[in-house]
Amino acid sequence: MAVRKGSAEWRGDLKGGEGNFALGNGEISASYTFKSRFEGEGPGSNPEELIGAAQAACYAMQLAAMLGEAGTPATSIRATANVELRFVDDAPTITKIAIDATGDVPGISDDDFTAKAQEAKQACLISRALAAVPEITLEARLAS
Repeated sequence: MAVRKGSAEWRGDLKGGEGNFALGNGEISASYTFKSRFEGEGPGSNPEELIGAAQAACYAMQLAAMLGEAGTPATSIRATANVELRFVDDAPTITKIAIDATGDVPGISDDDFTAKAQEAKQACLISRALAAVPEITLEARLAS
């Protein structure tokens, strides 16, 4: 299997400094600051958004694979992962990831879709990598 790369540079002190991170060879990059990370203010991104994007992308791909294997291929799977950052024992901690997914899947019942959606949450390799997060929830629905 391949090795994937992410990189970052931080300049300055914690509250006044700023950084940049990049994925791969820099095709995707963003700046981040203390405020964009811990206060939800100002321009820039943060590492938790990267985790959310990774979770959403992995989950959508995993669910699509499982639906295809079951004979009900998806036209599309849209997923969002909201990553909650809270202080636990005075340390910033990811305490919850809430996945919201909508599937356009012809020929599948709501119950079968919900079952596959739950299976995909457990099977997604990013979910498995994030097993230390106390709570990963899922809200899944078929598109109308």
